[in-house]
Amino acid sequence: MIVEGAGHAGIAPGSAASPVVSAKIAYALSGATGALYFLGFPGVDVWPFAFIAFVPLIVALEGQKPRRALSLGVTAGVVMNVLGLYWLYPTLRRFSELSVPVCALLTLLVCAYQGLRIGVLGWLYARARGRGWPWVPSLALSFVASELAYPLIFPWYFGACAHRVLPLLQWAEVGGPIAVSLLLLAPNVAIAGAVVARLRRRPRPRRGIALGLAIPVAAAVIGQAQAWYVDWRVSSAERVQVGLAQANLPPPALRDRVERFRRELRITHELRRRNVDFVVWTETVVLGVPEEHAEAYLQTLFTRQLGVPTLIGAVLTRGEARERRLLNSALATGQDGKLTGHYEKHLLFPVGERLPLFDTFPALYASLPNAMNFAPGTSLEPVQLAGHPVTVLICYEDIFPGFVNDAVGHGRPEMLINLTNDAWFGDTSEPWMHLALAKFRAVEHRRYLLRATNSGVSAIIDPVGRIVAQGGSFREEAVAGTAHWIKARRTPYELWGNLPWWLATIAASGMAFRRRVAAPRQGPRGTGKNGGDGGRPELT
Repeated sequence: MIVEGAGHAGIAPGSAASPVVSAKIAYALSGATGALYFLGFPGVDVWPFAFIAFVPLIVALEGQKPRRALSLGVTAGVVMNVLGLYWLYPTLRRFSELSVPVCALLTLLVCAYQGLRIGVLGWLYARARGRGWPWVPSLALSFVASELAYPLIFPWYFGACAHRVLPLLQWAEVGGPIAVSLLLLAPNVAIAGAVVARLRRRPRPRRGIALGLAIPVAAAVIGQAQAWYVDWRVSSAERVQVGLAQANLPPPALRDRVERFRRELRITHELRRRNVDFVVWTETVVLGVPEEHAEAYLQTLFTRQLGVPTLIGAVLTRGEARERRLLNSALATGQDGKLTGHYEKHLLFPVGERLPLFDTFPALYASLPNAMNFAPGTSLEPVQLAGHPVTVLICYEDIFPGFVNDAVGHGRPEMLINLTNDAWFGDTSEPWMHLALAKFRAVEHRRYLLRATNSGVSAIIDPVGRIVAQGGSFREEAVAGTAHWIKARRTPYELWGNLPWWLATIAASGMAFRRRVAAPRQGPRGTGKNGGDGGRPELT
């Protein structure tokens, strides 16, 4: 049988036969978690809400069956995504030319799919609890599994709520964004345990509460010391003056090649007067150039006028007719305007850059003549910019920690550079969310991250996640600042990546399907609970 225990790790009671709140209250609590999550997330940035955001949901999940736990998690996830992805609807309306009902439906479908991630958390947790596993490991491992393994269209991590809390952000060097997420989850677990104990009319788990609240405090102390150490190391590295060209072209003008060149050149000349060592342009400035003629074309058109090493976003073409493919690329030039390296984007945005099944069913071209058909890149080699190796990330590649970890491990660059264009989303919170999520890459790899974006937010981010220089949103700017070339040793996250989290995901999956068998309870003299030989094992 399943025996209700007195608790685990002194935090909360064991599994209960029935929920602690009614169904209506449970769904209200789940919605509250979605709202608090949104308020703590980048864009609103009231980050202390992250320390309590999951408390309502954890209380609501107490004693629930897996199906109900799934729906409660989805409720929290949908509320969070509807509030956080509000910018998706006007984006669809502006660029898809679809009707209002269709855009609204598509937005809700995306939010429902994204919200299912928290539903997976609830389902795994309820399954593990129903099989007798202790509640704290069940919750923590289920949380990790949902953060790591659930595929999102617009990726995010709970840890992004702490992007401004530099002492906690330093733990990304150890375990990426999920490590920071767990630090934020700890006080949620402690407070929820106290609430459940009160509702069950049981003694409050004071040790567990103290432990849960102490974890982020201790982590912040250690993280601050690590930040000081990194600052000390960076101070002795080679300095470099960098420039970011933020052209701020509105989407309708993005195909105006002359205007793009004119703005980028004007900003580059301004940055040259500030004595920068190189300039970074934004994504897709150059359009439709055949790959094999790129260098000659660029030199003829404008690169000889630059007079400074420059990294240029370009859309190149490869092949002809039906075999023609587009390449979202970055081209590095020297001071003489000649190419010194190029990179092609690997992670293509679904639908926007590549529709599934195009290669399998070429007839789709006839039915969708305006669909983009980009080819993914094949090389993770760094490009040479101003005589140093840099890893280039295009568009939203900078928010995928696993991908960036592979690229850095392969190329051992001295700097990370992102070229992107968030103008499609308008003057909303999306560019700021993108910047917050990208900060983690600088900390994970202890290198500078430069972000040149068409409409903002362009920024220079140092190896502790601090913004050294930053442009505004939706204005033309020349952003200049000091960075350092970093020949970094491998960080812990570079060494093991997401392996610990994949092991946690496997453990969570096992707990969801395998019943826990506890050791026989021992009496005061080493005998069984009733003074016998130990009896049959019981589940706790």
